[in-house]
Amino acid sequence: AGGGNPFQGAGFDFTDIFDSFFGGGFGGSSRRANPNAPRQGSDAQANLAIDFEEAAKGCKKHVEYQQIETCSDCHGTGAAPGTSPETCTACGGTGTVQQRRQTPMGVFATTGPCPKCGGKGKIVASPCKDCGGSGQVRRKKTIKINVPAGIDDGQIISLRGQGNAGKNGGPAGDLQIVVTVRPHQLFRREGTDVFCDAPITFTQAVLGGELEIPTIDGKVKYDIPEGTQTGSTFRLRGKGNPSVNGRGRGD
Repeated sequence: AGGGNPFQGAGFDFTDIFDSFFGGGFGGSSRRANPNAPRQGSDAQANLAIDFEEAAKGCKKHVEYQQIETCSDCHGTGAAPGTSPETCTACGGTGTVQQRRQTPMGVFATTGPCPKCGGKGKIVASPCKDCGGSGQVRRKKTIKINVPAGIDDGQIISLRGQGNAGKNGGPAGDLQIVVTVRPHQLFRREGTDVFCDAPITFTQAVLGGELEIPTIDGKVKYDIPEGTQTGSTFRLRGKGNPSVNGRGRGD
């Protein structure tokens, strides 16, 4: 009868139970991660086009890409040189604020980003001019990489720690390089095997003969048997692409 919590007279508080289970009243409340904790940077992306022979034998290449770096002027704080970010007084540096609302069924608690600092936990009164207060800048970067022998079209080379800078002292992300292999006039690839079309004369087809066959390692001599038909396939062992993991070669 009357207002208030109907369970309080029984010796316990209904809202206390929900506080224990849900961390902040009936309906619960979400807890946000510390906005000032170290965070890993995102991955950067780049594209690299190479020739068929370069993909087969491996090569060294310079790759150009856009990278997000820690601002050198403010050292990632976002504040102009000579100043420092201030802890937000509204949230105490947590980046979140909580609102509690009393209802006949208990207390509803909701947690959301602090409107004063935008969820950052700190306020920059004098932003850095170079990065605009973000603490990071985008720069063009060139890096020299080793392309492994046997890499195929569409494969990705991942370089750890060469991506975008982290925040609050967190590690950098990775650089993901998507490789495109240009088509070749003579060769085509299926897995680690390399195919080549070899035109022959009618006489060679009937009587057989010695051919010079181009391979990715240079020309080799090969004897075709008499009676060879159009579309016949002959295998030259070990003359294909190496496996990118170093386990043998195709034909």
